[in-house]
Amino acid sequence: MIQHLCNQKFLFPLVCLGCFALVSGGLNAQELFKTGKSQVYFKSDAPLELIEATSGELKGVINMEDRSFAFSIPVRSFQGFNSPLQREHFNENYLESADYPNATFVGKVIEKVDLTQPGEYIVRAKGQLTIHGVEQERIIRSKVVSSNGRLTVTSFFTVLLAEHQITIPKIVYQKIAEVIQVHIEAEFAAEAN
Repeated sequence: MIQHLCNQKFLFPLVCLGCFALVSGGLNAQELFKTGKSQVYFKSDAPLELIEATSGELKGVINMEDRSFAFSIPVRSFQGFNSPLQREHFNENYLESADYPNATFVGKVIEKVDLTQPGEYIVRAKGQLTIHGVEQERIIRSKVVSSNGRLTVTSFFTVLLAEHQITIPKIVYQKIAEVIQVHIEAEFAAEAN
């Protein structure tokens, strides 16, 4: 039910975080982790142009009891690019952020590991990655470092524009890569009761 509610594009941030708060009401502080500092970076490395942008507005929760997670990032929060016009085209022509304001990833950690225990772990997150309103089931590998009630998650993965129905006009085909590289670094803290 949580995943179905979370798939509603405009309600995702409020509904998911609210549902996790309700579901985890009986959990102790070490079983629910929320994002703190985060950075999401993407790179389009095409033959004629390199485009890079970052956002520090990733929000999400990890429920340790059932290893589920929900993440959301506002598409318009990405900064950088090579010019203000390029950023405008990114939001209006390609990601259509007025219609699809958030990119989301909702699912579950495959490995049955206790991330509350100090250490370094390699885990696979399986879930629905939604970009441009199009869901794709993905398995994304991440490194998780657990220490002192905090998690640091680092992940590198790629996004194929065609899988999310993002089309590149022929006139700019050599300036926008068909495969976008994504790097995420996020810190999570145990939620206090």
